[in-house]
Amino acid sequence: MRGDENGDSPSFSARAGPQAAGEREKEGLSLFSGRRMLILGIGSDLCSIERIQASLDRFGERFERRVFTETERAKAAGRPLTRAGTLAKRFAAKEAFSKAVGTGFRRGVFMRDIGVVNKASGEPTLALTGGAKQRLDAMIPEGHAARIHLTMTDDHPFALAVVIISAVPREPDA
Repeated sequence: MRGDENGDSPSFSARAGPQAAGEREKEGLSLFSGRRMLILGIGSDLCSIERIQASLDRFGERFERRVFTETERAKAAGRPLTRAGTLAKRFAAKEAFSKAVGTGFRRGVFMRDIGVVNKASGEPTLALTGGAKQRLDAMIPEGHAARIHLTMTDDHPFALAVVIISAVPREPDA
């Protein structure tokens, strides 16, 4: 570990141990994989759980079917005491994704085309269909694969989601 010219702000490299501050950023290296990673979009959203509850009370199943996927509705149904919070986090994730791709809910990107799912590890991610998938595919540089990073949390009365869309080089065919 060494600092910058002033002797402070230590910097670490994902591949080569200590290095001068800023060098890692110039190379575009990911701290996690040692591979080049491009950040294509970042989006966040803060959602009122009470607003989602009010929509559920007023519009019921019509609201749920219009906004949420079957998987999301099933997850919320299994959490009756925190149903509105569960749906609010997913609503925020959809909004955050629409911001990360730069369209909002225009140009063919619809809420039902964006669904929160969990990997086998339990980590949340997004399953995309229709216009949302088309928009993401259009953003990815040739020779790269998309990665969607999602985090969600809630603390009544708010739910928060952050989406980071990155592109990493595709693995060479073996």
